[in-house]
Amino acid sequence: MLHQHQRALQIQTQGKSLHKITAKIESYVAESGIKMGLCVVFVRHTSASLIIQENADPDVLLDLENFMAKLVPEDGRSYIHSAEGPDDMPAHIRSVLTKTAEQIPIANGRLVLGTWQGIYLWEHRSYRHTREVVVHIYGEK
Repeated sequence: MLHQHQRALQIQTQGKSLHKITAKIESYVAESGIKMGLCVVFVRHTSASLIIQENADPDVLLDLENFMAKLVPEDGRSYIHSAEGPDDMPAHIRSVLTKTAEQIPIANGRLVLGTWQGIYLWEHRSYRHTREVVVHIYGEK
């Protein structure tokens, strides 16, 4: 029999940064009682994204942030859309280049992540925001 659980996670960001949310997602999976299934994680915003990435060496995350800043500059001259400031359109582009959802298998009641993988919310805007991440877990108990 298929069981489903859904929770929303509120995350306060402090501007551009990566927020590790793995532990919270793992706790939701444990609470759900699902032993085998799938966990879908979705961010309800167009200027933030989700990634699964290295969770041991913080230099990897710093390099990703630096690379993205070079790839999608906030120069104020490259974009037409600037309704919410010079970081708005670059944030939308960064979100398109990454993802707004991740799917992680569940086996034996746990996320099937690799040893060095963590789930991160990536805030692409310069200022603080409250971001909502919806976690949908389904499978067999």
